[in-house]
Amino acid sequence: MIVHATNEWTWDYYGPLLRQAIGETLQMVLTALVIGGILGLVYGLALYSTRRGGLYQSRWAYGVLSFVVNLIRPIPFIIFLTAVRPATIAITGTSLGVKAAIFPMTVVTIVATARLVEQNLVSADPGVIEAARAMGASKVNALIRVLVPEALAPLILGYAFLFVGVLDMSAVAGAVGAGGLGNFAIQYGYNRYNDIVTWVAVAVIIVLVQLAQMLGNTLARRVLHR
Repeated sequence: MIVHATNEWTWDYYGPLLRQAIGETLQMVLTALVIGGILGLVYGLALYSTRRGGLYQSRWAYGVLSFVVNLIRPIPFIIFLTAVRPATIAITGTSLGVKAAIFPMTVVTIVATARLVEQNLVSADPGVIEAARAMGASKVNALIRVLVPEALAPLILGYAFLFVGVLDMSAVAGAVGAGGLGNFAIQYGYNRYNDIVTWVAVAVIIVLVQLAQMLGNTLARRVLHR
């Protein structure tokens, strides 16, 4: 493989590699966010509804659900990535590449989203649930059709913030063979002592974060105006 001189950038060589890295990063991040976001919302609703004073209050159920979240969340992602390698191989058939990174990223996203949802629902006005129940709404409808829309704006902002964490996970996964911007920065920047490549990767990540935050802010404002 041709090794370019330090601090050199040529679009013909690095451009296709950068586009591929961006595509791989977006594939990992968006897949983990969509799957993890949906399952995490369900998990978060379960946490909220089984906690003390919840619609399905259960000390045992809440204890188990909360324990799983507290068990996974503190583990640094790079350690979690290697710890679940056997499960990753069993599910995806490989421990390398984008497909292999999506599984552990999704698991971490689920538990992070669950706690995020629980915290936002706890801060919502409990009176809306009481009012919905008084009007005959079932427990499930009160949760999904009343409480979630009531807390939708902060939830959107929370998901936008979560994007940053998932993007960070994709960079860590890329550094250990998953591809994406992390792999691009390490392989073509750090390993070749090419600071320009590294800073291009940093710039792209900053742009992605800013776009996600702008989208989140815009959607949250629209929800609040409604």
